Amino acid sequence: MALSPAVTTLSENVNEVFLDVAKLLLTYADNILRYPNEEKYRSIRIGNPTFSTKLLPVKGAVECLFEMGFEEAETHLKLPRSASVKQLKLIRDSIAAERDQRLRGGPPVQPIAQVVAPSTSASVPERSAAASSQPVTPAPSQPSSTPAPSQPSSLENSMSFFLALQSNFQHVMIYENLELQQKARSHIPHQQLSSAAEHKLKEAKEADPECKLGIEDFLVLELLRWFKQDFFSWVDCLPCSQCKGPTRNGVPALSPTPDDIRWGAQRVENHYCQSCKLSTRFPRYNNPEKLLETRRGRCGEWANCFTLCCRALGLEARYIWDSTDHVWTEIYSLSQRRWLHCDSCENGCDNPLLYEVGWGKKLAYVLAFSKDQVVDVTWRYSSKHPEVLSRRTRVQEAWLLHTITGFNASRQQSQSPERKKELTERLLVELVEFISPKKPKPGDLGGRNSGSLAWRIARGETRKADAGTSTQATGYVFTPTEKEKSDGLLHVRYSVTKDQYCRVSNNSEVIQSWDQCVWSKESVFRKVEDDWQMVYIARTEGSSVGKICWKFDFAPVGMKIKSFSIKASSQTFHSGKVCWHLQAGQSTTEFSGDGKMHSFQSLSGSSEFVVEAELSGGEEETSWQHSQLFRQSLKETKESSFEICIHLEDA
Repeated sequence: MALSPAVTTLSENVNEVFLDVAKLLLTYADNILRYPNEEKYRSIRIGNPTFSTKLLPVKGAVECLFEMGFEEAETHLKLPRSASVKQLKLIRDSIAAERDQRLRGGPPVQPIAQVVAPSTSASVPERSAAASSQPVTPAPSQPSSTPAPSQPSSLENSMSFFLALQSNFQHVMIYENLELQQKARSHIPHQQLSSAAEHKLKEAKEADPECKLGIEDFLVLELLRWFKQDFFSWVDCLPCSQCKGPTRNGVPALSPTPDDIRWGAQRVENHYCQSCKLSTRFPRYNNPEKLLETRRGRCGEWANCFTLCCRALGLEARYIWDSTDHVWTEIYSLSQRRWLHCDSCENGCDNPLLYEVGWGKKLAYVLAFSKDQVVDVTWRYSSKHPEVLSRRTRVQEAWLLHTITGFNASRQQSQSPERKKELTERLLVELVEFISPKKPKPGDLGGRNSGSLAWRIARGETRKADAGTSTQATGYVFTPTEKEKSDGLLHVRYSVTKDQYCRVSNNSEVIQSWDQCVWSKESVFRKVEDDWQMVYIARTEGSSVGKICWKFDFAPVGMKIKSFSIKASSQTFHSGKVCWHLQAGQSTTEFSGDGKMHSFQSLSGSSEFVVEAELSGGEEETSWQHSQLFRQSLKETKESSFEICIHLEDA
């Protein structure tokens, strides 16, 4: 009889350990087959000493239960009524056959790399040939002389941890479904993204002939931009389905419907409207196929759907799970021969210290899941390794290593020697990378952009400037490039809908994110209103004043201003105020944010200046929204929100 992957893994244990665990697994299966209507035999308490000490530490044991059809619950493993009895019996008989061979002293059953797919239909319970007339009670067996793997520090904690690993490791296989990948590709403007990536790769190689980046590096950037700006939307609280007004989450959850459960939504949030007294349902779908339709959610939905999109475009991708409650994606760069951090919620790439340094997260366990393996990548995301190690107390390190090794051995059984070698070499490169902690860069200091301030504060993922208590200077200065100096022109545009700067005068160079070209900022952020489909820059909630400055300096290249024009747009509501200023030396000039181009001769001859916008005023709790910069519809992608055109001459 051919063994399933889980039984194959179980059979790799030494004889005494295998026989001990096989007896326990057969007991669980036979009780269910004999008494199919008794709920107590369909439930295994995670904290049960027999289960946690004899099953949990042994590789392949819990996997056998999952193959039988058991599913994860909060404190138990449960076999649902919908589970296939045929599948349960198949795994049970496979274990029994291997056990009988060993007891007779014959050769073990030869395993083959074959996945036994459970049936989705329930059948009438069959009576096991090995069943007797009484239920079987698991009996404690004598201790084995063979040492078991290291015991976890807390058995219930380690079981919970194990189930999280198991669930993620199984879930990522859905991204390999070819039909689902095709469905994802039908939503992605692949040709448009590929053309943009090829154009930017060409520009990069023209600017730097030694550039080692590949097309997939630029395709990832284009996919991130498209996913955040055009495809997926963030949900804190849905607008009321009746009056479209604000709702509040946090009231008791709603019961999932059969259709919710079908798409992996075991949890349904209740977004309650105080005005209408109406509940708006928000199922937290876990199936990426459904997310291609809904196109909304929080980080779980974002990373889930984005990882599928990456696989659909042929990119090697893995799903990253952070035990402190965040998820994202990593992409393997063939040209750079390393894994790149990609957070679709933030449109961020290759910025792994964002969470620890920028958001203030106290990381402990960060694990990567792919179709090939599980990898503990915690150390890529931290510059404070000793602190992280002190927080890794949920399970023993030896237990975690043993568990991951077991997962990987099971998953890689059918892989070619060449692929196994490639994975091993990649892992060695990662381990070398992890040895030396990274040092934070200025770009790592940004706080979280996705979600409301209240939501980010509740999760401890803001920086001080978000609460209006300090200024965070990024220190970016616009200085003419050789081309701009030669042409005597510096021309910059910013689009708030695309959230990107276009340096028109420098071969239309694109710089992503509103704060990447800012000289200084205080208590401001970019707000996307998914319900009203609007976007703008505003003060952070709770702050009385917000400021943002852009700096231009021509002295380092021996140039000065010949002529200057600027366009800026701002909008106020109620008593909100926005003041625009140009500061050159000791001179300050105020101008209008009416969205029209204005020229200023007063700046002629100057070699540097600063543009400043100050936001203030407003009423009551929503005062922060009453002064806005660059407000635009998300559907407007052509019109720039902010534009500066400077003609230059020699100083």
